Formats: sequence, structure tokens, C-alpha cells
Amino acid sequence: MTAPRTGSRQPPRIVREPGTSVPRQIEDWLAGQIATGALAPGDRLPTEHDLAKWFGVSRMTLRHALAELARRGLVTKTVGRHGGTVVAAAKLEQDLTTLAGFSEQLRRHGMVAGARVLSARERPAGPAAAAALRLAEDDPVYEVRRIRLGDGRPIALERSLFPAARFPGMLEFRLDSSLYELLETRYGLRPHRARESLEPVTAGVREAEALDVAEGAPLMQVERTAYARSGEPLEFARDLFRGDRTRVVVWTSDI
Repeated sequence: MTAPRTGSRQPPRIVREPGTSVPRQIEDWLAGQIATGALAPGDRLPTEHDLAKWFGVSRMTLRHALAELARRGLVTKTVGRHGGTVVAAAKLEQDLTTLAGFSEQLRRHGMVAGARVLSARERPAGPAAAAALRLAEDDPVYEVRRIRLGDGRPIALERSLFPAARFPGMLEFRLDSSLYELLETRYGLRPHRARESLEPVTAGVREAEALDVAEGAPLMQVERTAYARSGEPLEFARDLFRGDRTRVVVWTSDI
């Protein structure tokens, strides 16, 4: 059997001694190949039968190793005729310490940002948005719903609300790129700070379809109110990030 795109014709030496875990050795070796790029995102691993034979272990032992890799988000497993184990795409680190927009975050990771606009409309603010944006409940807001893409693949489902009186004619512009850049170039405003809260949720039917995940898949909901330097609220948003493609990062210090 040919090695799974590692450049090595021989499998690693498996130590079988008391106190050593064979599945953990296989897990660590495959994780190392992913970390070095020898196994790239999208690479399909050989079948469990072939891979177990290559490592010289039972299929049950191999399954334990693959299950841990899947739990760590390094591989994804699918079932069915065309199923198998595939190296997962690199996770986007969503840094909440700075107020960088989604497009900027992706650029920092060498990824191409994109957006697919699902809907854009004017509607009454309603209770939650009114409280966040300091409006009356029947004041008009612009609601923009988009699927955010990284290298063409869904990462997040985004719903942003903006006070219509503050951004007149906003829906007439292109909405498939950075909205923060649109606010800055067209209205001379850009969010300076934000209050964000995180909550783990699971994908419903519509979220699963939009993000190309299974119903019940883990998502991270980020609720955000963004403010101008003056303290004026500019945006109220609820974003749903795929748990298998994002990692939340917060920098702290003792200052």
C-alpha cells in the first residue's frame, strides 16, 4: 500500500509496550502530517481497511485514532457510498480582541473572503435591535443576511441590522463584500469598539442547509453590537459560525 501522501514509503514504528497507547501514536503521527502540510486540506485518507493494514493494527484501533482526529477537528468523516475520511480545512481564528471585520480576519489568514447575499430589506427594528441600537421598536432598520465564505466555502451565517436613518440608501450598494468598508467609504463611519457575547448552539434545518453542515452540527453564535468612536451604535448582529471551521481567540494581559 502506498503511504497517504506523506512522502514516506514506510509507516511509523508503533511501540507496543505497557503504558503506551497505539491509537494515540497513530493519532499523533497523522496529526503531525497534517501540521506539516504533508496531508493537505481536502486530501482523502485511504479506506479504514487499507490504512489499518498499512499501520499493522486492527480496524478498531484505527477507528479510535480517527475518532480523536475528528474530535480535534483535523479530519471529517462521512458515510455512504462516497464516504470516507478527509483532512479538514484549516480553522479560521476569530480574534475577538480586536474589532477586525470578517474580510480582514480572512485576509490575515491568507484566505479569500466572499459573501453570498441571502436577503436585504428594510424592516421595523423590533425589541432586540431597538434596545441595542437605541431606537424605537418601529424605527426602520436595514437587515442584511449573508453567508460568509472563506476560499469559496461557507464559514458563517450572518445577520446584520443597521439604523436606516443613519445609513440612507445603504441597500442600493453592493453588499457582497466588507460592510464595514462600505460604512467607512460611503458614510465616513467605522465601528471602533463592540460588545460581543458567545453562545454554543446547534444547526437547525435552515442553518444546516445554508452552511452545508448536518442538522444538529455544533455552531458558535456571536451576538454583537458595534459602536462608533463617539459611542453611537452602528450595528446589531447575530452570526453563526461553523464549529468545524472556526476557533475563537481572545488575548488577555495583567494590565
